[in-house]
Order: sequence, then C-alpha cells, then structure tokens
Amino acid sequence: MSAGAGDPRRLPGDLMIWVLILSELAVFAAGLLAFLAVRLTDPAGFAAAQDQLHRLSAGINTVVLVTSGLLAALALRRARAGQVAGCRAMLLAAAGFGVLFLILKGIEYAHAGTGSEAFFTFYYLLTGFHAVHVIAGVVILGLCAIACRADHVQAGTQFWHMVDLVWVILFPVIYLLR
Repeated sequence: MSAGAGDPRRLPGDLMIWVLILSELAVFAAGLLAFLAVRLTDPAGFAAAQDQLHRLSAGINTVVLVTSGLLAALALRRARAGQVAGCRAMLLAAAGFGVLFLILKGIEYAHAGTGSEAFFTFYYLLTGFHAVHVIAGVVILGLCAIACRADHVQAGTQFWHMVDLVWVILFPVIYLLR
C-alpha cells in the first residue's frame, strides 16, 4: 500500500517547502549555537547587554506573531473549505500582524543599547535575519491571498509557521535566558 495524499504517514505539503524550512531552521540553529557558545565566554557582558533590551516589547511581539500564525492556520482551514473570502481575510490579517511585528521590532531597534559588542552583533544578526524572513512571509501570505488555492496557502502557512517557531526560540534565548 503506497502513501497517498490523505495518508497520515505522508508529510503535508510539498517536499521542497520542507527542504526550505529545514535548511532555514539549520541556519538559525547554527546562529543560536554560536550565540550560546560566545555567551559562555562573557556571561556578565551578555547579561548586562540583555538588560538593555525591552523584554515587554519582545513579549508583545511574541503574542503578535503567534496570533498571526493562528490567523494563517484559520486561513488554510477556509481555503480547504473553498471559502475564498474568509481565506483572503485571514491571510491579510495574518500579514497585517506580521507588519505590526516589524513596526514593533523597528521601534525596539531604535531604542536598543550598544553594550557588549558580541551580544549586540548576534542580537542584530539573529533578529535581523528573522525580520527578513518575516518580510518574506508577509509577501508570501499576500500572494497566497490573491487566489487562496489550498495548496499554495498550505505552503505559505508552513513557511509562516517556521517564522513563528524561530521567534518562539529566539525570544527566550536572546531576551530571557540568563
């Protein structure tokens, strides 16, 4: 018996989106491991620099991005049900929350400190690389909203959930871990 489209043993979506997601997760993992390794060499400097960050803003951004992920999941449900208008509304709302995330991140960048050079190098590198993925995700969600084809929406939401996952890992490591 072969694994068909409805088979629970089969990965949902297209293989290439999984290749993209896993390769992006590997890049973020390497960056986070490097951050943690360098942190071991200067824990006091990293802690002092970390105290300059706005944890509340980052926490709000976490809620914003996770809410966006929920909206994207609801869009996929609507796309599969053939509800184009509902799908489009959910995708555009998800993309709007992505834009809100970027605005809040920009405000945070404008007020970020300049303590430990190593900490802030990694901070801007990791969160900036993530922001580029948020921008790409917003564009992808917008493109998916044009036709709301279930297969396209599925690929777009899979990418968007990867963006969520990365932030849910970055947030505690960069902002909270002591």
